[in-house]
Amino acid sequence: MRGLMWFRRDLRVADQPALAAALSECDEVVGLFIFDEPLLRSKEFGSACVGFMLHSLDELSGSLAEKHVPFLWRRGIPTEEIVKAARDVRAEAVYWNRDYEPSALERDRIAQKELEKRGVTPRTFRDHVVFEGEEILGSSGDPLQRYGAYKARWWERWRSETPGIVDVPKQAERAATVEPSRALPSSADLGYDRIDPAIPGGERAAIKRLHWFVKGPLRAYGTGRNRPDEDGTSMLSPHFRFGTLSTRTAAHTALGTLRQRGGSSRKDVLAWVDELVWRDFFQQVLFHFPRVATEPFRPKALPAWRKSERLYEAWCAGKTGFPLVDAGMRQLNTTGWMHNRVRMVVASFLVKDLRLDWRLGERYFMQHLLDADLAANNGNWQWCASTGTDAMPGYRIFNPALQAGKFDPEGAYIRQFVPELTKLPTKHIHQPDAMTREAQDQFGCRIGHDYPKPVVDHNQARQEFLAQVRHKK
Repeated sequence: MRGLMWFRRDLRVADQPALAAALSECDEVVGLFIFDEPLLRSKEFGSACVGFMLHSLDELSGSLAEKHVPFLWRRGIPTEEIVKAARDVRAEAVYWNRDYEPSALERDRIAQKELEKRGVTPRTFRDHVVFEGEEILGSSGDPLQRYGAYKARWWERWRSETPGIVDVPKQAERAATVEPSRALPSSADLGYDRIDPAIPGGERAAIKRLHWFVKGPLRAYGTGRNRPDEDGTSMLSPHFRFGTLSTRTAAHTALGTLRQRGGSSRKDVLAWVDELVWRDFFQQVLFHFPRVATEPFRPKALPAWRKSERLYEAWCAGKTGFPLVDAGMRQLNTTGWMHNRVRMVVASFLVKDLRLDWRLGERYFMQHLLDADLAANNGNWQWCASTGTDAMPGYRIFNPALQAGKFDPEGAYIRQFVPELTKLPTKHIHQPDAMTREAQDQFGCRIGHDYPKPVVDHNQARQEFLAQVRHKK
């Protein structure tokens, strides 16, 4: 039997449920990736994201060749191209791992129906999450809307039904007599700029980074994860987004260190695995409540948004006059990455200092992040905007200067991405606008000329936001 393996958000060969099933059940297997033409035209994702994907696909094609699996790629409307590909290679079954975004669910429903009409068997598997939305529910059978309750159920399920790492056969029984596709398209071919991603794509890079992380930064993750001036996080989220590493493998690897003598503390390990639980939580929120993709989970929590192109453009460009906010946005614009602590600060600043619609920030992040993922990005923005499942109006208003002083105490992160402030001593780096005119001249940084004046007064903005929230109650 010949099977067609449809790769989507699972660009790897290890711990790969659909590929494992295809290689076990079929004599011949053909790999396929479809460049979604409508999605490419929408520019929902940015050049950094596309560059990471292409790097990962290039490595995947080589890994599949070692398994005697020819790799094909198509470009068009996925529901049409998957049917054509199955016909062209004479596949009797098509294998894929499930996706949970609203548009993906509709795509897969149509693809399954069209394949079955033509006598081709669709075979789908759980992979993108540790547990699917319907596997973790409340006692009443309803989806859980609070992270704390979801986390408790997630761990209960892990302990009672630990998902194992999937063993993938070494190779197909015989190589399919199908000519592999020509070289992959370039970023320019797809309509994007070429950007070498700050985090290298591909399965090998993901495994290397995971092993480095658990041997080093994981040991101090509880504190190190909040320091943008240090390499203290895993930076694996782009790999989870494109499936060059499975979250199962990551969880097992991290938890496995607890059995090692002199390994990481239980507190640090669980703090990191809880980030994977958050990821599952946001995926199940999107699955059960697809409306969050375009609207707030709790509309009543919304204040009155301002409309200001000037403020929005200052935020996007990293020219707000708040060094930590500006460093984060410039890091994003130049590398496709931003440290998670800084993401919370810049998101809070957009929503609660500038009082601009959180959906502006959500969209901007999707268009620039390497790890652009609808569920995680939407969930985190709604968390910061206090419109999500666990809305807490009046809280989560980050003071950029205090956050910088606590988590970038020497200003190393700020100096890396805001060169205008490089010469400032530490006592001025977090609030350069507080310098006297003499100090500005001394250090060659005139506020309003070399570096922007703050676009808002944080304390005043905070009070105005709280007043708006109280008015909504």
